[in-house]
Amino acid sequence: MQSEISGARNLLQESEPAVLRPAVLSRLAALSRLAVAALIASIVAAHADTCPRPDTLGTARVLTVDPKTTPRVGTQSFPDTLPLADHELVLTFDDGPNPPTTSKILAALAKECVHATFFMVGRNAAAHPQLVKRMAADGHTIAHHTLAHANLKQIGYAKAVEQIDRGFSADELALNGKATTVPTTPFFRFPYFESTPALLDLLQSRGIAVFGADFWASDWNPMTPQQELSLIINRVKAAGKGIILFHDTKEQTAAMLPDFLRYLRDNNYKIVHIVPPPVKFTN
Repeated sequence: MQSEISGARNLLQESEPAVLRPAVLSRLAALSRLAVAALIASIVAAHADTCPRPDTLGTARVLTVDPKTTPRVGTQSFPDTLPLADHELVLTFDDGPNPPTTSKILAALAKECVHATFFMVGRNAAAHPQLVKRMAADGHTIAHHTLAHANLKQIGYAKAVEQIDRGFSADELALNGKATTVPTTPFFRFPYFESTPALLDLLQSRGIAVFGADFWASDWNPMTPQQELSLIINRVKAAGKGIILFHDTKEQTAAMLPDFLRYLRDNNYKIVHIVPPPVKFTN
């Protein structure tokens, strides 16, 4: 395994940062999901020489979220949230990828040297695998949001599990070229935040952390970019810190995001990037 990892890392370092070459993807597909996570982190570090820059918001720190000790977070759904300091924010986006809007959001994040977490709908990932790979190569965390955004509380346990597992498989196929129900990044968010005790217990038993949010931009409602900007700034001021929910499928969110990031930069907010535990190799 160590020699395979070394060889794939060499290929990664020779690749373009935004989209991985087919030879690299083939090598990645042959490795374990844990090795894939380590290699993605390696290429991100190798191509991060333009960030941070003094005039950008940047990513202040990386926070490891271990599902074993942090199975559920987000005060809108659960009693606990992430251990964030005042003025620390985690940016999350649901429902993509959607090329017209997701691409704009990725560009805005890159301009400010910011990393976020994308909870992807599997059918959208399957339709746009190159965009999924771009997200990962840009250093963002790829998380999961079912296959088709069904309300899992309303469709019964068996169908809900199928939606979860098929979502994992579609996301992993788009990202790594191999369909598996064991996700590279074990982070999941319920559509509409509609969970059940049985599904929560299942995900916890499988070592998958469930994310709610601490507050959101309400961007599922019709509004102008300026209205959304004012709304989310007011909620940031009121909360002071927390996990924010956006949707990378919304044009208004893509349009207002550059101004929001500049507001955070100018008002001394810090972005925290969430990642799964590091890979541990044994001989």
